[in-house]
Amino acid sequence: MPLSNPADDPFTKLAQNLGELEVVIGERARPAIAGVREGLRDALACRARGDMPGSIAAIRIAMERLANLGSTLDPEEGAMMRFIAEQFTAALGAGQKGDAKTIVDVMRRKAGDTKDDDKKDW
Repeated sequence: MPLSNPADDPFTKLAQNLGELEVVIGERARPAIAGVREGLRDALACRARGDMPGSIAAIRIAMERLANLGSTLDPEEGAMMRFIAEQFTAALGAGQKGDAKTIVDVMRRKAGDTKDDDKKDW
């Protein structure tokens, strides 16, 4: 499933911004970044099918991969990334879209995007 227009989807924008981590970290990050992107694609596909539990699970797995990458570079950063991923999964699972959106904005900033998502309708 191709990535959608990033202007329309915060997860797509996050996936695309992960390329900046590849540049900073180098070749060793490429497999992990590819896995995170694939997980986000899976999440989008599940969401498109109406499978929200599957989408949440795919996002959690993608974020765990990202946290594992962070842990190899900086254990404290990895721990923080795991915490963010856990909070995001909990917010989505509880239907707290506002909290989930705030966490996505944090994840996007960590991935190199300096702007928050101003869309209110997701």
